Amino acid sequence: MRLVEYADVRTAPVMAADGGVSSLMLPCVFSPKSHQYLALCAQDGRLRIWNSDSKTLHQEYVPSAHLSATCTCIVWGPCRTTKEGPQRKKRKSEVGQTAEKPDLLALGTATGSILIYSTVKGSLQCTLDGGHNAGVNCVQWHPEESVLYSGSDDTHIAEWDLQTGKTRCKWKADRTSVTSLCMSPDGKWLLSAGMAIKMWELETKAVYRKFTGHSTTVTTLCFATTRPPDSNGLYFLSGAAHDRLLSVWQVRTDGKDKNSVVSFTLTDEPKHIDLLTSNSKEEPMRLAVVCKDGQLHLFEHFLNGPCKKPLSPVCSVQVSGVGTKASEGDTPVPVPLLAATLSSDKQNVLLAYGSHLQPVIERAPVNTSERHICLIRDICATLSLSLDTAITKVKTPVVNEKSKILVPGLPGHQAPVKATPSEPEKRKKGPSSTEMTIEERLELSAAEGKGPGKGVSSLQTDSFAVLLVQGLESKDNTILNKVLQTRKETLIRNTVARLPLPAILPLVEELSTRMQGNPNSAIFMVQWLKAVLTQHTSYLSSLPDLVSQLGRLYHMIESRVKWYQQLTRLHGKLHLLMTQVATSNSAPRVSELDHTAKLVYEESSEEDEASGDEGLPEDDSDNWEDDDEEEEEGMDTTEKHTDEEERNDEPKANGDSDLDPENESEEE
Repeated sequence: MRLVEYADVRTAPVMAADGGVSSLMLPCVFSPKSHQYLALCAQDGRLRIWNSDSKTLHQEYVPSAHLSATCTCIVWGPCRTTKEGPQRKKRKSEVGQTAEKPDLLALGTATGSILIYSTVKGSLQCTLDGGHNAGVNCVQWHPEESVLYSGSDDTHIAEWDLQTGKTRCKWKADRTSVTSLCMSPDGKWLLSAGMAIKMWELETKAVYRKFTGHSTTVTTLCFATTRPPDSNGLYFLSGAAHDRLLSVWQVRTDGKDKNSVVSFTLTDEPKHIDLLTSNSKEEPMRLAVVCKDGQLHLFEHFLNGPCKKPLSPVCSVQVSGVGTKASEGDTPVPVPLLAATLSSDKQNVLLAYGSHLQPVIERAPVNTSERHICLIRDICATLSLSLDTAITKVKTPVVNEKSKILVPGLPGHQAPVKATPSEPEKRKKGPSSTEMTIEERLELSAAEGKGPGKGVSSLQTDSFAVLLVQGLESKDNTILNKVLQTRKETLIRNTVARLPLPAILPLVEELSTRMQGNPNSAIFMVQWLKAVLTQHTSYLSSLPDLVSQLGRLYHMIESRVKWYQQLTRLHGKLHLLMTQVATSNSAPRVSELDHTAKLVYEESSEEDEASGDEGLPEDDSDNWEDDDEEEEEGMDTTEKHTDEEERNDEPKANGDSDLDPENESEEE
């Protein structure tokens, strides 16, 4: 019985350009049960599904945000019965047969979302968003229900309902990132790992048991048996980063399971695990482990208790390819394994090795009686024909002995070269030949770059094309530096257009090598590369191994552009800061102002008196006399009024006021 049908695969080795193993690890996993398909995710987020039977590309899916939200993990869903076409009445021989095909794929991304892709429909089925605040590290399917579990860098585990596309619940699993998950075959238990391993009961979301034994982050989890925990027969495997031991843990009812019971020795940390349990006690458990260094290790063991010593692999498999470089010759070069799966016949192993852009899938027989097996394969011959033997419609013209070569190196494709006045003198000094030396060509190209004229530009284009072809054939850095360091866009475009077709691929390889060096030289190489891709698009698209030729260049450019947005933001902030500093330095300072008075005026007491007299009018003396007379007249009038008032008051005081006028007359 196979227990890793839905095992999560986070990383896989990638073959480097020099034949070694690259440090970049990409997801890679076979489909469950039939192993008909192999799913791989490239660094740019593209999903490629290969058919393991026909060894061809079955489907390719490019997410809308494949550059910003790269794939971090990938896992196949459980195989379920699919209904295709109109239903008809089954025959008696077909009653017990059901077509179970792998359909759904779950892809975790670095932005926290999960993509559900359907291989039957060939399109994206749904997107699960809003469950995590950080990148998704691992995904696990429920074997029976439409439920998905995911672990993230935000230290939480999310339970997703695929019918509604929303989270059912979410709980904190660890203090650090959740790096691995594994679902039990019965769907009742869930293993999660970060720095420690925890076993969760899914009904209550409570921790059933905790296991500590790895000093680094746990990256791989896998159940080894289907027995319940109460029987002391439940085992699971775990592997950690930078750990060369694969540990086996036993879940015991008495709680005495603090340490691992069995350890398997590896050459590097595990990256892909496939496991087959025995149907009877007489058959051992079979285990296939692909390590980070690209080797495959096969184990056989009976899980019946603790084992003190670490177990060595029964057989180790390594794939080697014939060297592609001239310096290597026929020396075998290690080819890393991407994934491996066991077959039920115990005789064959399904292998996937080579590059993730175009992997090689092979079902190889393995004899476990041999401790070490090395499979030597010709990768180039397996993938496609080489350039020399490739069948192409492009034909090179046949040049006879009687034909006249107008320009050396380009038979029958260019106009005759017009000699400059300096050419005959140089030809007299050198040997009597019809072809200029490389030194003469370099001096001629330098002189042509200075002088203007239409004929000079045409001659310069022809000579640059010839020099570039000779530099690529002889691998002379002096010639290549002289030609490739030009800045004229028109000259570059015309030179590339005049190149023969066999020189296109060597030029692309030379440009790729130079772009990986000094960043200043990459400015020139990008212009040449743009011209090559623009002028010779039809020829490049006709090449059978174009993916392997341009794959390294594509990933190198992708890594260079990855931090462009952050650098642009930093450049803007620094420019703003420097502008403020320059403005503050150019502004005048307050402390430099002159506080001394420009004008001082002083007044004395004598001047004040003089100023007071000077302010009076000249005829004030006459006015004073008039004023005195008016005052005396005023005083006389006031005295008269007072005398009259006193006279009137005297009779009143004597009581005369009470008398009537008649009485006054009588008295008179």
